Amino acid sequence: MNRSAHLRSDDAWIAAAWGHPSSKVLVVHDARALVGGEHLVWTSPSNAPDGERLFLGTPDDGESGAAYFAVMADLPDEPPEGTQPASLRDVGAVLSADEAMLLAHASALEQWHVRHPRCPRCGAPTTASVGGHIRVCVEDGSEHYPRTDPAVIMLVTDDADRALLGHQPSWPQGRMSTLAGYVEAGETLEEAVVREVGEEVGVVVDDVRYVESQPWPFPSSLMLAFTAHARSSDLALDGVEITDARWFTRDEMTACIGDGSLRLPMRASVAFRLINRWYGGGLG
Repeated sequence: MNRSAHLRSDDAWIAAAWGHPSSKVLVVHDARALVGGEHLVWTSPSNAPDGERLFLGTPDDGESGAAYFAVMADLPDEPPEGTQPASLRDVGAVLSADEAMLLAHASALEQWHVRHPRCPRCGAPTTASVGGHIRVCVEDGSEHYPRTDPAVIMLVTDDADRALLGHQPSWPQGRMSTLAGYVEAGETLEEAVVREVGEEVGVVVDDVRYVESQPWPFPSSLMLAFTAHARSSDLALDGVEITDARWFTRDEMTACIGDGSLRLPMRASVAFRLINRWYGGGLG
Protein backbone atom coordinates (compact mmCIF):
# COMPACT_ATOMS: atom_id res chain seq x y z
CA MET A 1 0.00 0.00 0.00
CA ASN A 2 1.41 3.37 -1.09
CA ARG A 3 -0.29 6.74 -0.65
CA SER A 4 1.16 7.85 -4.03
CA ALA A 5 0.76 11.52 -3.18
CA HIS A 6 2.47 12.51 -6.42
CA LEU A 7 -0.57 11.23 -8.36
CA ARG A 8 -3.25 13.16 -6.46
CA SER A 9 -3.10 16.21 -8.73
CA ASP A 10 -2.88 14.19 -11.95
CA ASP A 11 -6.53 14.38 -12.99
CA ALA A 12 -6.00 12.24 -16.08
CA TRP A 13 -4.32 9.46 -14.09
CA ILE A 14 -7.03 9.57 -11.41
CA ALA A 15 -9.76 9.35 -14.06
CA ALA A 16 -8.04 6.40 -15.71
CA ALA A 17 -7.55 4.69 -12.33
CA TRP A 18 -11.27 5.03 -11.61
CA GLY A 19 -11.88 2.98 -14.73
CA HIS A 20 -9.20 0.39 -14.06
CA PRO A 21 -10.61 -3.14 -13.58
CA SER A 22 -8.41 -3.76 -10.53
CA SER A 23 -9.26 -0.54 -8.70
CA LYS A 24 -11.19 -0.89 -5.44
CA VAL A 25 -13.65 1.43 -3.72
CA LEU A 26 -14.55 1.63 -0.03
CA VAL A 27 -17.87 3.27 0.82
CA VAL A 28 -17.48 5.29 4.01
CA HIS A 29 -20.02 7.18 6.12
CA ASP A 30 -19.66 8.66 9.59
CA ALA A 31 -16.18 7.06 9.88
CA ARG A 32 -17.64 3.61 9.22
CA ALA A 33 -17.42 1.16 6.34
CA LEU A 34 -18.82 -2.30 5.70
CA VAL A 35 -16.74 -5.10 7.19
CA GLY A 36 -17.12 -8.82 6.65
CA GLY A 37 -15.22 -10.99 9.11
CA GLU A 38 -11.64 -9.71 9.22
CA HIS A 39 -11.74 -7.73 5.95
CA LEU A 40 -13.15 -4.51 4.56
CA VAL A 41 -15.88 -4.88 1.95
CA TRP A 42 -14.69 -3.30 -1.29
CA THR A 43 -16.61 -2.67 -4.47
CA SER A 44 -15.60 -1.78 -8.00
CA PRO A 45 -15.78 1.78 -9.35
CA SER A 46 -18.58 0.72 -11.71
CA ASN A 47 -20.69 -0.46 -8.76
CA ALA A 48 -19.82 2.38 -6.39
CA PRO A 49 -22.58 4.80 -5.33
CA ASP A 50 -22.46 8.47 -6.19
CA GLY A 51 -20.54 10.61 -3.73
CA GLU A 52 -17.35 12.54 -3.14
CA ARG A 53 -14.41 10.47 -4.36
CA LEU A 54 -11.30 10.24 -2.21
CA PHE A 55 -8.04 8.88 -3.62
CA LEU A 56 -6.38 6.72 -0.94
CA GLY A 57 -3.35 5.39 -2.81
CA THR A 58 -2.16 2.48 -4.90
CA PRO A 59 -0.91 -1.08 -4.38
CA ASP A 60 2.30 -0.42 -6.34
CA ASP A 61 3.04 3.32 -6.51
CA GLY A 62 0.82 3.66 -9.56
CA GLU A 63 2.76 1.37 -11.89
CA SER A 64 -0.24 -0.83 -12.76
CA GLY A 65 -2.72 2.03 -12.99
CA ALA A 66 -4.94 0.55 -10.27
CA ALA A 67 -5.89 2.51 -7.16
CA TYR A 68 -7.75 2.47 -3.87
CA PHE A 69 -10.59 4.96 -3.52
CA ALA A 70 -13.20 5.84 -0.92
CA VAL A 71 -16.61 7.27 -1.72
CA MET A 72 -18.55 9.34 0.78
CA ALA A 73 -22.06 7.88 0.62
CA ASP A 74 -24.70 6.30 2.84
CA LEU A 75 -24.17 2.70 3.82
CA PRO A 76 -27.02 0.28 3.02
CA ASP A 77 -29.86 0.10 5.55
CA GLU A 78 -29.74 -3.68 5.20
CA PRO A 79 -26.10 -4.74 4.75
CA PRO A 80 -25.37 -7.93 2.83
CA GLU A 81 -25.42 -11.07 4.93
CA GLY A 82 -22.21 -11.52 6.89
CA THR A 83 -21.30 -7.85 6.81
CA GLN A 84 -21.88 -4.91 9.13
CA PRO A 85 -20.93 -1.22 9.36
CA ALA A 86 -17.90 -0.75 11.60
CA SER A 87 -15.33 1.89 12.51
CA LEU A 88 -11.61 1.58 13.06
CA ARG A 89 -12.38 1.49 16.78
CA ASP A 90 -14.53 -1.61 16.23
CA VAL A 91 -12.33 -3.65 13.91
CA GLY A 92 -8.83 -2.18 13.93
CA ALA A 93 -7.50 -5.15 15.87
CA VAL A 94 -8.62 -7.73 13.31
CA LEU A 95 -7.88 -5.95 10.02
CA SER A 96 -4.57 -6.34 8.25
CA ALA A 97 -2.13 -3.46 8.65
CA ASP A 98 -2.85 -2.24 5.11
CA GLU A 99 -6.62 -2.35 5.52
CA ALA A 100 -6.47 -0.66 8.92
CA MET A 101 -4.38 2.12 7.36
CA LEU A 102 -6.81 2.48 4.45
CA LEU A 103 -9.80 2.68 6.78
CA ALA A 104 -8.01 5.25 8.97
CA HIS A 105 -7.14 7.31 5.89
CA ALA A 106 -10.66 7.15 4.46
CA SER A 107 -12.33 7.89 7.79
CA ALA A 108 -10.11 10.86 8.56
CA LEU A 109 -10.67 12.42 5.13
CA GLU A 110 -14.42 11.79 5.24
CA GLN A 111 -14.77 13.35 8.68
CA TRP A 112 -12.74 16.39 7.60
CA HIS A 113 -14.84 16.95 4.47
CA VAL A 114 -18.09 16.69 6.44
CA ARG A 115 -16.92 19.23 9.02
CA HIS A 116 -15.32 21.76 6.68
CA PRO A 117 -17.76 22.59 3.87
CA ARG A 118 -17.00 26.33 4.04
CA CYS A 119 -13.96 28.57 3.92
CA PRO A 120 -12.77 29.66 7.40
CA ARG A 121 -11.57 32.95 5.91
CA CYS A 122 -14.70 34.22 4.14
CA GLY A 123 -17.45 31.64 4.77
CA ALA A 124 -17.94 30.77 1.10
CA PRO A 125 -18.40 27.14 0.03
CA THR A 126 -15.33 25.03 -0.69
CA THR A 127 -14.88 22.22 -3.19
CA ALA A 128 -12.70 19.12 -2.98
CA SER A 129 -9.53 18.95 -5.04
CA VAL A 130 -6.32 16.91 -5.37
CA GLY A 131 -8.00 13.58 -4.85
CA GLY A 132 -9.93 14.83 -1.83
CA HIS A 133 -6.84 16.04 0.06
CA ILE A 134 -7.50 19.77 -0.35
CA ARG A 135 -10.60 21.96 -0.24
CA VAL A 136 -10.54 25.15 -2.30
CA CYS A 137 -12.67 28.23 -1.61
CA VAL A 138 -14.87 29.13 -4.58
CA GLU A 139 -14.61 32.86 -3.74
CA ASP A 140 -11.04 33.68 -2.70
CA GLY A 141 -9.26 30.57 -4.02
CA SER A 142 -7.64 29.78 -0.67
CA GLU A 143 -6.62 26.17 -0.09
CA HIS A 144 -7.43 24.25 3.08
CA TYR A 145 -5.88 20.99 4.17
CA PRO A 146 -7.07 18.08 6.32
CA ARG A 147 -6.88 18.84 9.99
CA THR A 148 -4.90 16.71 12.41
CA ASP A 149 -5.17 17.30 16.16
CA PRO A 150 -2.11 16.10 18.11
CA ALA A 151 -2.86 14.34 21.38
CA VAL A 152 -0.43 12.83 23.85
CA ILE A 153 -1.14 9.49 25.52
CA MET A 154 1.18 8.24 28.24
CA LEU A 155 1.86 5.30 30.47
CA VAL A 156 3.17 6.60 33.79
CA THR A 157 5.17 4.31 36.08
CA ASP A 158 6.57 4.94 39.55
CA ASP A 159 9.76 3.88 41.35
CA ALA A 160 8.17 0.48 42.10
CA ASP A 161 7.49 0.00 38.36
CA ARG A 162 3.75 0.15 38.90
CA ALA A 163 1.58 1.40 36.02
CA LEU A 164 -0.94 4.19 36.51
CA LEU A 165 -4.36 3.79 34.87
CA GLY A 166 -7.34 6.12 35.04
CA HIS A 167 -11.09 5.97 34.48
CA GLN A 168 -13.16 8.57 32.62
CA PRO A 169 -16.78 9.09 33.72
CA SER A 170 -18.16 8.27 30.26
CA TRP A 171 -16.60 4.80 30.27
CA PRO A 172 -18.32 1.63 31.51
CA GLN A 173 -17.58 0.47 35.01
CA GLY A 174 -14.18 -1.18 35.32
CA ARG A 175 -12.73 0.31 32.12
CA MET A 176 -9.35 1.94 32.77
CA SER A 177 -6.66 3.17 30.44
CA THR A 178 -3.59 5.33 30.16
CA LEU A 179 -3.89 9.09 30.61
CA ALA A 180 -4.22 11.28 27.52
CA GLY A 181 -4.98 14.81 26.38
CA TYR A 182 -4.69 17.29 23.54
CA VAL A 183 -1.59 19.36 22.91
CA GLU A 184 -2.20 23.07 23.49
CA ALA A 185 -1.05 25.93 21.27
CA GLY A 186 2.62 26.77 21.71
CA GLU A 187 3.31 23.61 23.72
CA THR A 188 5.84 20.85 23.07
CA LEU A 189 4.70 17.24 23.24
CA GLU A 190 6.81 16.66 26.36
CA GLU A 191 5.29 19.69 28.05
CA ALA A 192 1.82 18.40 27.20
CA VAL A 193 2.60 15.06 28.88
CA VAL A 194 3.76 16.79 32.06
CA ARG A 195 0.78 19.17 32.09
CA GLU A 196 -1.90 16.57 31.40
CA VAL A 197 -0.68 14.15 34.06
CA GLY A 198 -0.45 16.99 36.57
CA GLU A 199 -3.92 18.29 35.75
CA GLU A 200 -5.69 14.93 35.74
CA VAL A 201 -4.13 13.08 38.66
CA GLY A 202 -1.83 15.58 40.41
CA VAL A 203 1.37 13.65 39.70
CA VAL A 204 4.61 15.34 38.66
CA VAL A 205 6.46 13.36 35.98
CA ASP A 206 9.87 13.44 34.36
CA ASP A 207 11.90 11.26 31.96
CA VAL A 208 9.27 11.65 29.23
CA ARG A 209 10.11 9.33 26.31
CA TYR A 210 8.41 8.93 22.94
CA VAL A 211 7.27 5.41 21.96
CA GLU A 212 5.07 5.45 18.84
CA SER A 213 2.07 7.10 17.18
CA GLN A 214 -1.36 6.11 15.90
CA PRO A 215 -3.88 7.94 13.70
CA TRP A 216 -7.23 8.06 15.46
CA PRO A 217 -9.87 9.52 13.12
CA PHE A 218 -12.56 10.29 15.72
CA PRO A 219 -12.66 12.73 14.11
CA SER A 220 -9.05 13.82 13.48
CA SER A 221 -6.61 12.92 16.25
CA LEU A 222 -3.04 11.74 15.97
CA MET A 223 -2.15 9.91 19.18
CA LEU A 224 1.49 10.37 20.21
CA ALA A 225 2.44 7.76 22.79
CA PHE A 226 4.95 8.30 25.59
CA THR A 227 6.19 6.76 28.78
CA ALA A 228 6.91 8.93 31.82
CA HIS A 229 8.30 8.47 35.32
CA ALA A 230 6.35 9.65 38.36
CA ARG A 231 8.36 11.58 40.94
CA SER A 232 5.78 10.60 43.57
CA SER A 233 2.90 8.14 43.81
CA ASP A 234 0.36 10.39 45.55
CA LEU A 235 -2.80 10.93 43.51
CA ALA A 236 -5.08 13.99 43.45
CA LEU A 237 -7.78 13.39 40.84
CA ASP A 238 -9.40 16.28 39.02
CA GLY A 239 -12.79 14.55 39.39
CA VAL A 240 -13.90 15.74 35.95
CA GLU A 241 -11.84 14.03 33.26
CA ILE A 242 -10.56 11.33 35.62
CA THR A 243 -12.89 10.05 38.34
CA ASP A 244 -10.85 7.03 39.40
CA ALA A 245 -7.19 6.07 39.14
CA ARG A 246 -4.85 3.56 40.71
CA TRP A 247 -1.40 2.06 40.49
CA PHE A 248 -1.10 -1.55 39.32
CA THR A 249 1.65 -4.08 39.71
CA ARG A 250 1.67 -6.77 37.04
CA ASP A 251 0.28 -9.32 39.47
CA GLU A 252 -2.51 -6.94 40.50
CA MET A 253 -3.39 -6.25 36.89
CA THR A 254 -3.49 -9.98 36.13
CA ALA A 255 -5.79 -10.61 39.08
CA CYS A 256 -8.14 -7.73 38.28
CA ILE A 257 -8.45 -8.75 34.65
CA GLY A 258 -9.14 -12.29 35.76
CA ASP A 259 -11.94 -11.37 38.19
CA GLY A 260 -13.50 -8.90 35.75
CA SER A 261 -12.94 -5.77 37.84
CA LEU A 262 -10.53 -4.30 35.26
CA ARG A 263 -11.29 -3.83 31.57
CA LEU A 264 -8.40 -2.61 29.43
CA PRO A 265 -8.72 -0.51 26.26
CA MET A 266 -9.28 -2.35 23.00
CA ARG A 267 -6.34 -4.19 21.48
CA ALA A 268 -6.27 -1.98 18.38
CA SER A 269 -5.43 1.11 20.42
CA VAL A 270 -2.01 2.50 21.19
CA ALA A 271 -3.16 2.69 24.82
CA PHE A 272 -3.37 -1.10 24.93
CA ARG A 273 0.04 -1.42 23.31
CA LEU A 274 1.59 0.88 25.91
CA ILE A 275 0.13 -1.20 28.72
CA ASN A 276 1.06 -4.50 27.08
CA ARG A 277 4.61 -3.24 26.46
CA TRP A 278 5.05 -2.46 30.17
CA TYR A 279 3.39 -5.75 31.16
CA GLY A 280 5.84 -7.72 29.04
CA GLY A 281 3.38 -8.90 26.41
CA GLY A 282 0.66 -11.49 26.61
CA LEU A 283 -2.32 -9.32 27.55
CA GLY A 284 -5.54 -9.98 25.68
